Amino acid sequence: MGSGTGAAGGGWSRRRFVGALAGAAAATALPAPAPPKGTSGSEKAVAAVTEQPSAEPSTAPPSPRPSKTPTGPRPLYLGTYTSVEGGGKGIGLATYDTGTGRITGAGTLTGISDPSYLALHPDGRTLYAVDEQDDGAVTAVRLADRKVLGSRGTGGAGPCHLSVHPSGRWLLSANYASGSVAVHPIDAKGAPGERTDLVKHSSPAPGPGQQGPHAHQFVTSPDGGHVLAVDLGTDTVYTYRLDERRGTLTEVSQAHTRPGAGPRHLTFHPGGRHAYLANEVDDTVAVCAYDPSSGRLTIGEEQSSGSGAGTNYPAQILVTADGSYAYLANRGDNSIARYAIEADGARLRLLDTVPVAGDFPRQIALSPDGSLLFAANQRSSTVSVFHVDGESGELRLAGEPFASPVAVCALPL
Repeated sequence: MGSGTGAAGGGWSRRRFVGALAGAAAATALPAPAPPKGTSGSEKAVAAVTEQPSAEPSTAPPSPRPSKTPTGPRPLYLGTYTSVEGGGKGIGLATYDTGTGRITGAGTLTGISDPSYLALHPDGRTLYAVDEQDDGAVTAVRLADRKVLGSRGTGGAGPCHLSVHPSGRWLLSANYASGSVAVHPIDAKGAPGERTDLVKHSSPAPGPGQQGPHAHQFVTSPDGGHVLAVDLGTDTVYTYRLDERRGTLTEVSQAHTRPGAGPRHLTFHPGGRHAYLANEVDDTVAVCAYDPSSGRLTIGEEQSSGSGAGTNYPAQILVTADGSYAYLANRGDNSIARYAIEADGARLRLLDTVPVAGDFPRQIALSPDGSLLFAANQRSSTVSVFHVDGESGELRLAGEPFASPVAVCALPL
């Protein structure tokens, strides 16, 4: 979650908050396999990959290019924190069975600090990770040989989210602790170049209980014409126009939640005219209208996250590829809420919630074919997998959760 939820937590840094949570994770964290002989000690030039014993070579992830109808084992990459007790040693490597959902560990990609969020280039060849530290950075990894292509500073502290522009030419990142968003060019090899823009959210003033802006997400609209930044600290979603020649940002509009909502994560409907906003602090979701021509977002009334009476912080909201259902990860309630999407995207109707079989689901992701849903459970250091019913959208747990140190991101390919 963010650096603070409510007045009591407003002064905590994201790093301190995660560190406080990590103690319970140590008991279930996977032990780090020993690095292979001859591994370089360089942390940023070439990553050291720790593999499973040679008797099980089939556990290594296959080609990173996802097919539209994947079969057999597929790659799964896992984000974690490396600087907390019980945390990981880098990006977790695994595979998952597309039929059963079973996850099999395949080692660790080391040399990247606090890779808490991961994203894939549109061509499927390069993986990107934030380095969520005070001196924030983004790092690129070539998946063919798992070589680190390079890291670049984000110009801010605690980057917690990144995404790749659909053109494949720009990397967008959100600096949570310093409340800014950054743009980096991506070269022909997939490596990030020097930052081309950095914008700090200076207006409006921080919301109740917040001591500054906290950029939590930076994404591109479905039409590709605008990029949107969700800021928990200022209760605002900022829309920018990205100059695709120079990599610079121009603000075109702001959309404000009610004070203290703490917006965290935005997901668009495939129709391109509606989006869904998860509000972390006031435990709600909202349907938003989106105008592709102007980039203007209009936030609707807040509605239930499906959580019970206890404290809950919504994390991430997903939408199925056909736009029929949405899923919301609830941290605290430790559930996933299922919504029916109605009126061509204009309405969410809460259907039910299912236990996540873990503690504090920080992030959720659908497999490329939409048949599986993965939940990264930060406090229990596990990844839960669910079968997704293609007709009803119902979720069914696929066996025992997979142990993964301080799991905060799961990226299935």
